[in-house]
Amino acid sequence: MIRILLIEDEEPIRRVLVRILSEEDAQYKITEAVDGKKGFDLLKKESFDLVLCDIKMPKMDGIEVLQKAKNSKINTPFIMLTGHGNVETAVEAMKLGAYDFISKPPDLNRLLTSVRHALENKYLRSENKKLKSKVAQKFKIIGLSKPIIEMKEMISKVATTDARILITGENGTGKELVAHQLHRQSNRNSENFVEVNCAAIPSELIESELFGHIKGAFTSAVKDRSGKFEVANKGTLFLDEIADMSLAAQAKVLRALQEQKIQRVGNEKDITVDVRVIAATNKDLKNEIAEGRFREDLYHRLAVIIIHVPSLANRKQDIPILTEYFVNIISKEQGIENKNFTKEALVKLNKYEWTGNVRELRNVIERLMILGDNPVSENNIIQFASK
Repeated sequence: MIRILLIEDEEPIRRVLVRILSEEDAQYKITEAVDGKKGFDLLKKESFDLVLCDIKMPKMDGIEVLQKAKNSKINTPFIMLTGHGNVETAVEAMKLGAYDFISKPPDLNRLLTSVRHALENKYLRSENKKLKSKVAQKFKIIGLSKPIIEMKEMISKVATTDARILITGENGTGKELVAHQLHRQSNRNSENFVEVNCAAIPSELIESELFGHIKGAFTSAVKDRSGKFEVANKGTLFLDEIADMSLAAQAKVLRALQEQKIQRVGNEKDITVDVRVIAATNKDLKNEIAEGRFREDLYHRLAVIIIHVPSLANRKQDIPILTEYFVNIISKEQGIENKNFTKEALVKLNKYEWTGNVRELRNVIERLMILGDNPVSENNIIQFASK
């Protein structure tokens, strides 16, 4: 059922609206309140999908009901009902967060359209919230060891700034998780997070990928194309494996960071961008600089803040927590039952040399979930961890 709260002091209007809404959709369940106070009391006690609220009422007017609902973190959409002389008040209601306002006597087609749109909008916001929750879970940083706690504290300190950040660490430690957390906790989190794996893009295409190109710039450029800097405008650009970027592309990235301007390949026109750049690497950039493979000036532009992601060897006390987390995640993903691990199995996991770090641990847990016994034994670890 779709629950609609109708707050209206005029009984004839309530009767008409209840009849119209009930005829429109059998799923609409209408609850009536004869004044603002009773309406707000119902809002506090029960959950509704939509509120139709008159503005001019005794005891508590509609504006006050809306204001109190927002102050109480009640996010139910409001459609305000107003007399012809109360348009300015209705506009005030819109500023306070009302979805729409309808003049009385209401145009029934307009009212029903607004109701449908408000409910659709609420559904989309709910789905978007669920999606964001899933994304947040996917990029959650798991662990209670001292290095992880210190890293999380560093993320919290720097996330809300626009400081450029270089994330370092071995393969499989979770550098991309740190980048996602930095974006999620930043003031740019409502904008795009754009990820570029510099190692996966051929050197001759990296400039087009980052800065875009115009039609005819090269043989396969059949139309204009925006680059990742433009797509990430106002948001965050994550340059993973930055050490694998060509020196020519590094020079253009340096200019983009210095001037906040880019040029598409084949075009000399400047495009202004506002992008927070986060970079990551598993290589020693100072060694890369010494070997002439990385620009020192770009390093100093990127490494305003350095966050190092510890290897699993330096946070082994997190292995039981990570194991439990991966068991639950993989169980849901694969549609298989959870498995317990014996104490001996957990000890064996703790002694194992995780050259692939957390990524390797996850792969082993998935293998054990599919092929291992229940409970997972020490012999299972010996059998499946080395494959």
